[in-house]
Amino acid sequence: MSDRGSATAMTAVLDVGKTNVKLGAAQADGTIVETLSVPNPVLPGPPWRHHDLNALSDWIFETLAILSRRHAFGAFVTSGHGSGGVLTGADPDAGDGAALPMVDYEQPLPVDIRDGYAPLAGSFLDRGSATMHGATHQARQLYWMEQREPGGFGKARWYLGLPQYWAWRLCGVAASEASFLGAQSHLWNVAEGRWAPIVSTRGWQRLMPPFAKAWQALGPLRSELARRFDLPEGLPVLTGGHDSSLNHYRYHAAGLRDFTVISTGTWIVGFSGSTPVERLDEHRGMTLNSDVFGNPLGGILTMGGREFSQIAGSDPPAEPVPPETVARLIAQRTFAVPSFGEGDGIFPGSAGRGQILGPPVAEPMERKALALLCCALLTAECIDMLSDDRLVVLDGSFLRDPLYAGLVASLLPDRKVRINLDAYGVAAGAALLAGQEWRRHPAPLALGEPTNLKQLTPELICYAADWRALACAAPGKRNEVEHAKGSFHG
Repeated sequence: MSDRGSATAMTAVLDVGKTNVKLGAAQADGTIVETLSVPNPVLPGPPWRHHDLNALSDWIFETLAILSRRHAFGAFVTSGHGSGGVLTGADPDAGDGAALPMVDYEQPLPVDIRDGYAPLAGSFLDRGSATMHGATHQARQLYWMEQREPGGFGKARWYLGLPQYWAWRLCGVAASEASFLGAQSHLWNVAEGRWAPIVSTRGWQRLMPPFAKAWQALGPLRSELARRFDLPEGLPVLTGGHDSSLNHYRYHAAGLRDFTVISTGTWIVGFSGSTPVERLDEHRGMTLNSDVFGNPLGGILTMGGREFSQIAGSDPPAEPVPPETVARLIAQRTFAVPSFGEGDGIFPGSAGRGQILGPPVAEPMERKALALLCCALLTAECIDMLSDDRLVVLDGSFLRDPLYAGLVASLLPDRKVRINLDAYGVAAGAALLAGQEWRRHPAPLALGEPTNLKQLTPELICYAADWRALACAAPGKRNEVEHAKGSFHG
């Protein structure tokens, strides 16, 4: 095993997303050299729909053993989506360690849980976001567990965010961490650096372990786990953090300042360290997050990946979208107007009322093109709402289609839009945590320019203005807006 502080040390990076889980090997500079992945398994209730932590544990430990035979790891670190946490017992080796099953946040809440939680949630600063759909917030999940399973809840020892749960499973040390609790958990007031009132009101302080920095080594891999799965003895296990906050850290570690970063996947998530708190509008998907240093980050989020899936259909073509297909949709004035998912996103009152307006799309590639166009429009809207930063960095799975970044850049002609050529911003940021205490120079970063869509830009700008008018209209009035004489360009 390599020393963690060595320039040659590798880091094992576990990235727990809502849909997929990845385990990879990264160099000290954040370069990802190998990644293996598996779907994130979910089981039906009772007592509620929940993640299969036992199955995931087996995969993680066995895959870490495989990767450890190919790479000399100096540290292990986890990133995780911000809507997952685990109520645990005291023993990380007792089954999956959970006192109660881990809630799948996308399921509907029982009405009494929804209504009972609302008056407990506190102010915007206490929550860091609006109260979103389902069981998105960790405090809401805790309240649900407490109300439905008081016996199991009363015997629990810790409540751990996803990255800290996996760190605890590996090294046995429990920790809280600022960036993860600052990700709409409703448990932590980022602006004031204190627990939200619901924690004391419900007596949950006993479940909250001491804080540790995201890059802090909590302890070595447990020896019994190392023996059982043939894992590297003494491997340091880091605290880890929130996936999008680690993505932001990746660019901070490269020396960037005064920038907005957009992470794309299940969610479109934007962060900027220069956004003042008073600019944040909780009713339009804006959030108050935390970076890994505990500083406030202005944020915005909408479920772009879910919007894409709803518009594109279950089996979209694998090929990239041709520019001429998007140009045709713009010319014929076909619009995908959010929100197709269960949440409002950045347009209040739009949840579940998404519509395709104008001439219909018939071909699968047209549907994919319309989905991509809608997500580019959502992204540009998020950026304009969030910050005045000139530099914008795009990252994540949407970059697999080259047209996405080109559309966003065309929609923001006064900004400098760049793309992460590595496309592994979250994993790279997590890996770079291992060098936080000894790094003396900025981490390398390869940024590229988006596809030039200059010939499409004038029509796209007009189309975007019309799309925005439709999206901002009350859902019942959208057809009226579409057909209002003189209200549309073209």
